Order: sequence, then structure tokens, then C-alpha cells
Amino acid sequence: MNILAIESSCDETAAAVVSGDPKNLDETLKLESNVVVSQIDIFKAYGGVIPEVAARSHLEAILPVVKKALKDADKTWDDIDAIAVTHTPGLLGSLLIGTLTARTLAILHNKPLYAVHHLKSHIYANWLTNDSLPEFPLIALVISGGHTQIIKMNQHNHFDIIGTTRDDAVGECFDKVAKILGLPYPGGPAIAEKAKQGDPKKYHFPHPKLTSAPRDKNQPDNPSLDFSFSGLKTAVLRTAQEIANVPISTPSGELKNLLADGQKADLAASFQKTAIDILLEKLGQALTENPDVKSIVIAGGVSANQALRKKAIQEFGEDRVFFPEPKFSGDNAAMVGASALYEIKSGVEPTDPYSLNILPRSVIS
Repeated sequence: MNILAIESSCDETAAAVVSGDPKNLDETLKLESNVVVSQIDIFKAYGGVIPEVAARSHLEAILPVVKKALKDADKTWDDIDAIAVTHTPGLLGSLLIGTLTARTLAILHNKPLYAVHHLKSHIYANWLTNDSLPEFPLIALVISGGHTQIIKMNQHNHFDIIGTTRDDAVGECFDKVAKILGLPYPGGPAIAEKAKQGDPKKYHFPHPKLTSAPRDKNQPDNPSLDFSFSGLKTAVLRTAQEIANVPISTPSGELKNLLADGQKADLAASFQKTAIDILLEKLGQALTENPDVKSIVIAGGVSANQALRKKAIQEFGEDRVFFPEPKFSGDNAAMVGASALYEIKSGVEPTDPYSLNILPRSVIS
């Protein structure tokens, strides 16, 4: 079975052809082509994504990207059995371009359409190229610019969100700290590179202590699996202002001109260490509360961070922790195709391409 997959949730226009036998996907899943056109160079000048600009860029690129994905896979429309597309979450204008394109192509070529959840796709990037595959039940840590979640999966296509961020996502925090330090967008790679020159123990930033209310009001609050990164971002800002010897009313955009290069490196290294420690502390707590878990899947753009990968393997074991290849950590269509194939394996029915209300078709609680 050949799936043409389309991804346009943010600032990457992507298409891929993924093949496999739904009855035996773990053995037959194969990536035939993977094309990604990134808008990073456009948004470096702005320090972040501008939704309207992103949508217009998708509109220009999407049909050439689809055409190239088919060509690279050496497939024609007669070879394609279904179309998959990211339908949520993401930037509204960007998603609109991708879903309208996929729906139109599904109607024109009479192909079934699968509307795929973006975060599910990040998880399934771990099934694309690993020599060994995760075992169920598993815990997935999904970390990106827009999301930070801990998800338990007892089987394919069943997701139980057991922890989420209460404010900023960790990737967003990386971007904002990078901007404070005058580092380029995207912030994740920039912080990681700068951190190599710094001392991760130079500055000590707080770890949030979140709790959840117990069922019995007479009992103390329970430790929560939720995240909070807003305080960490503010702590970096206040420390940078203190180092620069300026009042807290000083705009963050001025600090890059007041900090020495070594100070920026130490701040980047200390921030990165703290963010990673927070992520892995919560992951460790989730494993303690779910002793039946066999595998750990870490996914999303932040999963490409090499310091995170190294420490996760040290703490939880190389045989137990799974990461996607770095090229599949960010947004891409290959992961959308893999997710769609596992939906088909799970018996999910296709979406009506004529429907304006494209809803998720998996079990998410």
C-alpha cells in the first residue's frame, strides 16, 4: 500500500510517499520519498514564524513538493492507494493549504483520505527507520515548539495524555531564551551550539514543583506530571538583566548588546541543562507511576537535541529509549504517512474529503 502524505502545520511544506502492508507494518514499512521545503530562512529575519507569510509560502510550494515526492518515489497517481494529511494542531492558514490540497487531490484522483493528528505523527516518526521498534505499553514524551506532553500508549492508535504543559512549550522556551541572548531563529539549534562553549553549572535556574488536587480533599496534593516553562524563561531573563547590571524594566531585546559572549554561552548552557533536567525528571516520574512501561519514545523537534539524547540514554538505558533520526524530528510528511498506515492497521475509516469538518479519528483522552 502506497500513501501520499502531506504536512503543512507550521513553516515546512512537505510531502512523502510511504509504503507498507497494513497487516505486517513492522516488517514492511518503507519510506519511498521525503521532500521538505523549509521557511526557516524567511523567518530568521523576524525571529519567529509569521502565520500569514507561512500560509502564502505553503501555497506557492505545495503542488511542486507533491509532484517531486511522486517523482522521487517513481510513482504515478495509479500507484497511490490513499492520501494522508496533517489536519490539527497547527497554524490555521498553514493547515488550510495542506488540507484543501489533500482533499482536492483525493476527490480528483478518487483516493481515500486520512486526516492525521500532528502529534501522533511525531510519535510515529520513531517507526520509520529504527532497526528495533518500541514495545507496548510505552511512554511518549512529545516536545516541540508548540507542545510538551507525556502520553501513554498501550497499543497502536490509543493515546492517554498523562502530562502536559500549563503554559509555554519547551521549544517555545528555547526560542524565547535564544532571542534574549541575541541568537538566531530557530532557538533550539542555536542554544545547543552556544551551550557547547559554556558552563552548564554556572547559573542555577528553578525547577517548577507542580501538584494536582487529590480526589480526597483531606489528603495532600499529589505531584503532577504537568510541565511549566514560563518561570524558567523569566528566570533566564532576570539573570541576564542582573549580569548586565540593568533594571528589570530593561527590554529583553536590549540585553544581547549588554552581555559578553562568554556570559551568553554560560546562560545558554545553564538553561539547556535545566530544561533537559525538567523534562527527564517528569519522564522518570511517569515511569515510576507506570511500572508496566517497556519502551520510552521521545519525539518532536526538541528531540533532536544531542545533550537531551545523551542524558536520556544514560538515565533510562539505550535499549529502552527511542528517538527518531534527527531529520525526522522536525515537521515532515514521512511521519504523517507512517501514522496513517498504522491508523489503517488499527481499522480507522477514511475521512470524507467533501466534509468541511475534519475530525481526529483516533482514541485520544
